[in-house]
Amino acid sequence: MLNILFNISAVFIILPLFVFAESNIPDIKYYKPDNVTNQIPYFDNRFRIDSEIEEVKLIFYRKLGSQPIILVKPDGTKLKINSLPDDNSVEWFDDCTYDLIKIKNPMAGPWQAIGQIQPDSQILVVTDVLIEVEPLPKILLAGETLKVTGKLLNGEKGLSDPLFRAVVNLDIDFFSSNNKLYDNFGSAPVKLGSFLDDGYDYDEKSGDGVYTGEFVLNFAPGEWQPIYYVKMPMMSRELKPDLIVIQRSPVTLSVKASDEEGVNHLATFTIDPTYVDPQSIILQGKITYPDKQAVEFSLLEEDKGLRMNEFEYTEAGIHRITVDVFGRTIDGREFVLTLPQFTFNAENKNGMLISSIDADGNEILIPRKTAAELLAEKEALAAEALAIEMARIKAEEEEKQKQMYITIGIINAIIIILGICIFVFIALRKKKALKTKLSI
Repeated sequence: MLNILFNISAVFIILPLFVFAESNIPDIKYYKPDNVTNQIPYFDNRFRIDSEIEEVKLIFYRKLGSQPIILVKPDGTKLKINSLPDDNSVEWFDDCTYDLIKIKNPMAGPWQAIGQIQPDSQILVVTDVLIEVEPLPKILLAGETLKVTGKLLNGEKGLSDPLFRAVVNLDIDFFSSNNKLYDNFGSAPVKLGSFLDDGYDYDEKSGDGVYTGEFVLNFAPGEWQPIYYVKMPMMSRELKPDLIVIQRSPVTLSVKASDEEGVNHLATFTIDPTYVDPQSIILQGKITYPDKQAVEFSLLEEDKGLRMNEFEYTEAGIHRITVDVFGRTIDGREFVLTLPQFTFNAENKNGMLISSIDADGNEILIPRKTAAELLAEKEALAAEALAIEMARIKAEEEEKQKQMYITIGIINAIIIILGICIFVFIALRKKKALKTKLSI
């Protein structure tokens, strides 16, 4: 087992109804509850720190959303999250459900925690926190789903309290070794995920202290460096086990596509026996046709390295095949992997004909237009629409100009008529005035 070790002098944890065996560090002396202090639960949260302890880490679980707790030192002074000593002797991590506090050279004597701490909690001693991780298999295959388990330990005993899962995270990342001999040379780091003890997926039981990681190796095969990270507030550790090699998928798929009805597509699955037992291989998958119809298929165990399956020709277009592979490696380990999605294009030997209906209602085959033809038609229609729009705009402009010229002509005609009228009126006035003068 791979060991990830926290070097902790002593850790005190508030946990409900959970007590560990004796440790190698000085004991914590508990105040026995009585009928008086039981009436006020937080008065029970008392503990004594011996003078030999150089550092303590305390975890107090409290009600969701409640305020951080207050620690009362033996001399009566208080430690609060917003008023910590200036000498950095106290570190305090505040979460919505717990407080994690680290104190260097704590004052010896009786301490007390005040706050909305989980009821029925008691103080216990945790020695070095240790996580044991199951070694990765020697043979790993690209595309497989891998189950790895680990245990969180207190010394030699398992730590299964569900509250502690909120404090500790165990993650695993893969880093390429950048070995030029492998396909993953220069690949970016891959974050696989976290180990969980929640009872979902591959984890068998929630809160049993067995942390399970479910990882899909759906990245480049090659030589990788796995790194385990154990993270807690205010501390973290990492572990680098030996390099591992992810082998290429042992199953490859090829398809001979048909181009006419009545002749099936032929899929061939080739099994590489280098790392797997070909006889143990079972294939379960489905093919999705161009019309989105999906048909499942399975190929059971056979004593040969080739498996073949036929798929009905229905129409031209893109077909997609997805396959899950079940089998055993040559060292007897059962595995499950998923092949990358395989796609192929089926054509029609008659020029990609499709079914249609003629004017008389009879079914006929007509050529399917290619993407280039459809694009050309689309561009031609767009160009025609643009030309029509430009012609409309031009006609509107010409009509506006025509209306403007007519308006200008009418205005000019009116001005001329008015000018003539004025001229005639003045001439008549002068003529009348001349006649009047001569008659006098």
